[in-house]
Amino acid sequence: MKKFRGIYLKNEKEIGLMREANRLVSNILDILGDSIKPGITTMDLENLACKACEGYGVEPAFKGYHGFPFALCCSVNEEIVHGFPSDKRVLKEGDIVSIDMGVIFQGFYGDSARTYPVGKISATAQKLLDVTRESLMRGINQALTGNSLYDISKAVQDYAEGEGYGVVRRFVGHGIGRNLHEKPEVPNFVPSGLPGVQLKSGMVLAIEPMVTEGSYDIEILDDKWTAVTKDRKLSAHFEHTIAVTADGPIILSRP
Repeated sequence: MKKFRGIYLKNEKEIGLMREANRLVSNILDILGDSIKPGITTMDLENLACKACEGYGVEPAFKGYHGFPFALCCSVNEEIVHGFPSDKRVLKEGDIVSIDMGVIFQGFYGDSARTYPVGKISATAQKLLDVTRESLMRGINQALTGNSLYDISKAVQDYAEGEGYGVVRRFVGHGIGRNLHEKPEVPNFVPSGLPGVQLKSGMVLAIEPMVTEGSYDIEILDDKWTAVTKDRKLSAHFEHTIAVTADGPIILSRP
């Protein structure tokens, strides 16, 4: 595994292993998505995810990571990221729930997130989901060799803010490989006064816009993990792990 400015560049074999890790994450997210409906608890989803990991013979990546106690981050409505699954959190018609999930496969990490509607949701909530998902795809389209890392950031920020939404600053995407979080950080906004690293073939990045209905300001709840919008307006989160290649970006976290 080569390095460029402290960033691990993966070879074809390593990217192949990461493709499988991320494929399994995508499969588990499909299972969870098919199960999300009014009346289910977020702990039900946690249990489904753990059972799926056992079936695939993989380890859930988040459980125990820096003390995080669950396999899933389940973040509902105004919760942005790192929400705890709970048997007391019953999903209701009209909710939106972000599921962030990772696994470890043969020493490599997969990581992906989606925000799901619970039953029929409002047009306002649906637009937030659509804009967040599209901002992710626009960022991925800029993950080209020779581009700046901040071309990804700019594409996400320009689209989301252009649609009237906030882009969370506190949490960012990241490199990924044998570690869940590697260099470089991948912000969803363009930091002022800092040059972006040049993108090289072999970089593998987890790009994950977190977009808010109102202000991008956040608060952390008493559990020391769950991040919520300060104004308690809705937030959505989508994430793909992608490989930068000479032929363009490859989305690894697809079925």
